[in-house]
Amino acid sequence: MKEKFPKIEFGTDGWRGVISDSFTFANLRRVAGAIADYYNQQKGRRAKIVVGYDTRFLSDVYARVVSEVLSSKGVMVILSDKSVPTPTLSYATKFKKMTAGVMITASHNPAIYNGVKIKTNSGAAAPPEITSQIEKKLPNYLFASVPNLELIIKKDLTADYIKFLRSYINLALLKRTKFRVLVDAMHGSGNGFIADVLRGTGIRLDFIREQINPTFDGLRPEPVLENLGLTVEKLKAKKYDLGLVLDGDADRIGAFTGRGEFINAQKILGLLILHLVCNRKMSGGVVKTIAGTTLIDKIIAHLGLKLYETPVGFKYISELMEKADILIGGEEAGGIGFKGYIPERDGSLAGILLLEMMAYQNKPMLKILNQMEQEFGRYYYLREDIYLRELKSTSGLSFKISRLKSKRALLGKKVIQVKDFDGVKLTCEDEGWLMLRASGTEPLVRVYAEARSLTRSKQLLNFGKDFVGK
Repeated sequence: MKEKFPKIEFGTDGWRGVISDSFTFANLRRVAGAIADYYNQQKGRRAKIVVGYDTRFLSDVYARVVSEVLSSKGVMVILSDKSVPTPTLSYATKFKKMTAGVMITASHNPAIYNGVKIKTNSGAAAPPEITSQIEKKLPNYLFASVPNLELIIKKDLTADYIKFLRSYINLALLKRTKFRVLVDAMHGSGNGFIADVLRGTGIRLDFIREQINPTFDGLRPEPVLENLGLTVEKLKAKKYDLGLVLDGDADRIGAFTGRGEFINAQKILGLLILHLVCNRKMSGGVVKTIAGTTLIDKIIAHLGLKLYETPVGFKYISELMEKADILIGGEEAGGIGFKGYIPERDGSLAGILLLEMMAYQNKPMLKILNQMEQEFGRYYYLREDIYLRELKSTSGLSFKISRLKSKRALLGKKVIQVKDFDGVKLTCEDEGWLMLRASGTEPLVRVYAEARSLTRSKQLLNFGKDFVGK
């Protein structure tokens, strides 16, 4: 009698689950088998898939298991010989002309999670039309697989990746620069890559939390302020020009001024748009998600660029980057992709481009940030996550969020716009807005708020939290 297994679903950015609960070796083998079956059925040559992994608990073992299952179904496999950032895996998928890529990571999730991200042959996140087909091929039983080890080749994926990033940035300019930068790797797989890219420049780098630690010091490896107390402490202890923070698989970025003021992901995106257009003289459209800041709208209008807006999830940005002339695309959580590269996020490149912006303008980051906000306005962007276990009831969650659409005013200000293509977002006449959205990768509801004053933004956030908790 065949043992039955639970349903597996791919969310906003892959499949993730709690280790030893839903994320088990048995379920991972099912997923790997379904991936092999899907790509083996595509027309053309034998499927070739590159497999990478991050620094999480057992990620290297999970990557080996995936490789063995793929090989058992005749897939040629390149397996990374070490933990790597997700952008490194995406780069290898595209430029080694692989059929697809598989990354073992749960990105910024807490340490108890692991997961699988699938990349298309362009290096982009696999869209729903692919992941839904893979879900349909998931067997509801554990099949016996005999690996074909001759089809698995271990390789270094990092050398070509580093070489490309060094060619993308203005290395000659950075060689003349004397900035001191603190890099917080959050114990993730991005640990030393920025140093490799900036080798031979005048940039002095100090690292914290670069050692592998699968517990992530008890924090989730997400570059948001509540996780970065140690970073602020280190920045204030010495004189720095910039602070950079990478998430667990180094596809997202967080930043600080040299004085320790946090620069949220929304402001980073605004800064990099201005840098690419005004300093590097690049062109193209800009993509943000529905949860993005109004600041981007103001900058885009000033520059005369085309603005696209997508649901939350970088896979939607990736799709546009493949179809249209996109200069830069960014999500609210710090994932940013760039023209002339892969249609995916890269936290290391985003951080280095902030350094490059400082070098171009020969100004400290605090001054550059203040100039942007003086010209385009200061917006106070807040987000808080409400885990489902903290709610009185999880039933009817989608209905509960949808009820927000009936509001004609929020805290005394008229609602002038309603968007509901991903969660519900209400924008008021004073530019303040509130958004509720269920996460696609974790059991939680995200509450977003933004306004021209911190007080107003906090009021909107608290209103949203109360609304969800009712």
